[in-house]
Formats: sequence, C-alpha cells, structure tokens
Amino acid sequence: MAGRVARIAAQLRTFGGSRTFCSMAAATDDVLFDEKANGNMLITLNRPKALNALDASMVAKLTPKYKSWLADSAKRTLVMVGAGSKAFCAGGDIKAIYDAKKKGLSAKKCCTFFENEYELNQIIGTLPPNLTQVSILNGITMGGGVGLSVHGQYRIATNKTMFAMPETAIGFFCDVGGSYFLPRLQRNLGTYLALTGARLIGPQVAIAGVATHYVPEEKLNSLLEELLSSSPEEIEKILGSFSVPIQSLTSNLDPKDTLSETNLKAIERCFGEPTMERIMAKIEAEEEKEFAKICLKLLSKMSPTSLKVVLQQMIRGKDLDFKQCFDMEHKMALRFMKENDFFEGVRALLVDKDKSPKWNPANISEVDEKQVLRYF
Repeated sequence: MAGRVARIAAQLRTFGGSRTFCSMAAATDDVLFDEKANGNMLITLNRPKALNALDASMVAKLTPKYKSWLADSAKRTLVMVGAGSKAFCAGGDIKAIYDAKKKGLSAKKCCTFFENEYELNQIIGTLPPNLTQVSILNGITMGGGVGLSVHGQYRIATNKTMFAMPETAIGFFCDVGGSYFLPRLQRNLGTYLALTGARLIGPQVAIAGVATHYVPEEKLNSLLEELLSSSPEEIEKILGSFSVPIQSLTSNLDPKDTLSETNLKAIERCFGEPTMERIMAKIEAEEEKEFAKICLKLLSKMSPTSLKVVLQQMIRGKDLDFKQCFDMEHKMALRFMKENDFFEGVRALLVDKDKSPKWNPANISEVDEKQVLRYF
C-alpha cells in the first residue's frame, strides 16, 4: 500500500481543480439529452476537457428536465454518462467560489450554487417508480459527480472508475448527500473515506457499495444499447447479465487491497470512535502498521476543523433521513463560506499553489466542541 500515498496526493491535486461553482462561459451543449423512441433518455455530461465538471450552467439545464419528467407519468429509463473516457464527472471549479468571495460576494451568495446543486441531488434521490436512473461511472467520479449518481437507483462501476470524497483536504466537508450515503456504508468505511479522502478504484467501488454493479468497460456500448432500447422493468435482468457478481470481485481481492478483510477490520477498529482524538489514538496503536502509517500521513494534511466537523457529520447523518441530511448540509455549507479554512485550502492548492495551507486552528487539539457545533 506504500504507493497509495503518492497516488492519493495526486488525486487530491486533481480534486482541487475540479469542484464547480459557476462557469465563466456557459456552453449550450454542456449537457446533451437524447430521447429515444420509447421515451428512454440518454443524458451526457458534455465537458470532457474539464473532466465533465458540474457547473451552474449544467445544473440549470438538468433540474428543469428532471422536473418535466416528474410532471408526467411516463415510464422512462434515464441513463447518465460522461463524455469521453476519462471521467463521469470530476466535480467542479472551486476557485470560482474563492474568486467570488475575494470580490466581496457574501457567504449566502456563495452558497447559491450549493442550494441549486442540492435541489438536483434530492430530485435524483427521490425519483418516483416510473423514473429509473442508471449512472455509468466510467472514469473519475468525485464531488458533484457523486451527487448526480450515488442517490440514483443504479450506479455502474467499471475498471476505469475512480471514486473519492477528498473534501477535508481543501477545508470543506463531504456534501452532495455525503451525510446520507457515507455513514450507511459497511464497517465504518464511509467515515474512513470521508476523513482520509482515500479513493476507490474499479471493482472496489462496487465492493464498497458505492456502485450497485461492476461492468468491464469493453461491455459498456452493448450495455447502453440494451438499457436504452428496453423497458425499465428489464433493467435488473440486463444489469445482471452484464455485471460481474460482487462475491466474485471480493474473492479476487489482493490481501493488501484497501478493502481486503484485514484492512476492513482495521477500518472498523479505528474509525468507529466518536472523536478525532480517539480515532487518531486507535490508528497509532493499530497492529496493521502499513495501513496505519498511510492513514496518519493522509490525516496530517487535512484541515483539523474539517476533520472534526466531518466526523460529527457522519455521526449525525446516520440517524437522519434523506431530506434532513441535505438540510444539515446547507447549513454546513453556509458556515464553511463564513470561515477561513475552505478559502485557505483553495489558495494553497489553486491560487498560490504552494501546497502548504495554514489551517486555523492548526491542530486537532485546538478545535473545540463549541467551534464544531457552529456548523450544525
């Protein structure tokens, strides 16, 4: 697992340029809608040069479309894909929020994109029975891309899928419904992913439960053809015929894999504690030394405030319903826009690019409970 440190660091740098607030020039073809004769819809996120990053223009196109489908009772399969082969949707441009705040935009105005994004996420997560969404996560899937897909009924991972929620590295939190789906992953895995920003690759995404199915990339064209030409009632059977059984994926895991039984036991032991101090102590005492070393190195780079806030988010989220999670996240986003660490994280990663954020407070021990509770 030693090589994962460098890979995760590279992933965090990628994330830094990939979380969207707004688009400088809204393209008319940044989302494509291709309706088939049977009413099924192919939705293509069409910004391949930007790794299909979700921006305000795209949200403004997607939300009315979903509302129009809600308004009729026709049965449809909605298949969402990313253009190109590198990404489903890598998130967005967080620098735009930084620039807007520096120009004097209020915290509430900075949250406008989040409000609109969260509305779309909730629509996707509460689609009626006549609308079935299938998302093909072929490539990078982070931030806004997670929000567009993870709440839908079916999520298809491929050998090229890379999933991550690395927001603590930029002084933010796991939004787009992270409060809901992450605490519901097995064996404290969601808390581990939320705090460390660790990524899942290919089959791991399905094994973890983020994806519902795993289909090798070379089968995608045939899968798409069948999904779009068939009735929604046939989706389960179609996916079953194309996908590799989860049990088969699990049995083929390398013993050093992040999701191996050995490492899942370590995650379960370390990431079920109620405070960051106790989590850190558990990791330091962990018998799986290589795993512990990687975790400690990752956590040492993260915003101490974000770590404590995100842990509390995970604890609260597991007892909240879907809507309550988004209500909580809206309040959290507004508070983050009022505080220092998000803007300092963006500065260090994207503006000055010194990769040395000056978190305030600088240490976990300096972040008290009163500070954390302001986010909730």
